[in-house]
Amino acid sequence: MALSPLTRRRLENFRANRRGYLSLWIFATLFAVTLFAEFIANDRPLLARLEGRWYVPVLVDYAESDLLPDGLPTAADWHDRGFVEEFRAAGGWAVWPLIPYAYNTIVRDLGRPAPSPPSARNWLGTDDQARDVLARVIYGFRISVLFGFTLTIFSSLIGIAAGAVQGYYGGLTDLLFQRFIEIWRGMPELYLLIILASVITPGFWVLLGFLLLFSWMGLTGVVRAEFLRGRNFDYVRAARALGVSDARVMFRHILPNAMVATLTFLPFILSGSVVVLTSLDFLGFGLPPGSPSLGELVNQGKNNLQAPWLAFTAFVVLGAMLSLLTFIGEAVRDAFDPRKLPGGAQTAAPLTGRVPNPDTATPNHAHGGGATPTGAGTR
Repeated sequence: MALSPLTRRRLENFRANRRGYLSLWIFATLFAVTLFAEFIANDRPLLARLEGRWYVPVLVDYAESDLLPDGLPTAADWHDRGFVEEFRAAGGWAVWPLIPYAYNTIVRDLGRPAPSPPSARNWLGTDDQARDVLARVIYGFRISVLFGFTLTIFSSLIGIAAGAVQGYYGGLTDLLFQRFIEIWRGMPELYLLIILASVITPGFWVLLGFLLLFSWMGLTGVVRAEFLRGRNFDYVRAARALGVSDARVMFRHILPNAMVATLTFLPFILSGSVVVLTSLDFLGFGLPPGSPSLGELVNQGKNNLQAPWLAFTAFVVLGAMLSLLTFIGEAVRDAFDPRKLPGGAQTAAPLTGRVPNPDTATPNHAHGGGATPTGAGTR
């Protein structure tokens, strides 16, 4: 499928921002790696073989009796020295992941009280519960990004729909909706979360649903302003005069133009969602105790000042993650900036409704000069 000249220009502007473009690749690589955290950090082997039979402990929770004739009917503990020696004595062998600990594995035989400093065995040391810090960072990074992505997607869908209805219909609908948002925005979110945590134990989906009640308002104002402006365009009036339904006009003709301003906010909303989860975990109102959490790691760094590697690891991971998302957001903003020429140059010409690019006459819709936006000719 061929890309339009406008899309090609935006991609060129995005690539021209080397910092943002490189940050996207780094962040995507880290996220892709952590998606397979069970194959990187786990307290069970990836593959095992005994007496001609293959086993996949990373995927199947075998009992000792499934592996050894005189084994117990309980789950096999691959870190139990007696079980491992018996397994090897029977001629078995196993392939371990790079980090032989999961996020909840208690590291045995540390030789010193936990938290223990970084070593060849535990690259980032252990926390105050003798759990491997690097394993918890890998799992915590994954759950933080997945939570941020999920919250950003759902809150954006609700916020865009609400802003579209406000801006398109205006009048009393807009007035009542604005008063509702002002009241709802003033609700004490943290206090309500404390009350919720005293009634039930917040989990991933419970916490997501609660935060979604308040986070959807982030994009409402931007979309509302774009629809208030876009509904007065000539092509919108013509479409309504021809009997095109309101839903089709809103989501086929006005929304693509409103999405230009909306997309520039998404990386920043994602970073804000990650910060919210980290803050709640730090305060103890986030994920259930024992979950791999970057906020819980920050809290451990505060409570264990004699173990500076905990605070340093949390600072580096969070700082790097949020910096990458911020750089990506800046690159997206430059990509949709109509004043940016391909290659990163910037024009001082006033916005006239067209992209200041001599190689294309594609209309510009980012700031709505009055030229016919995409879809204007569709009826």
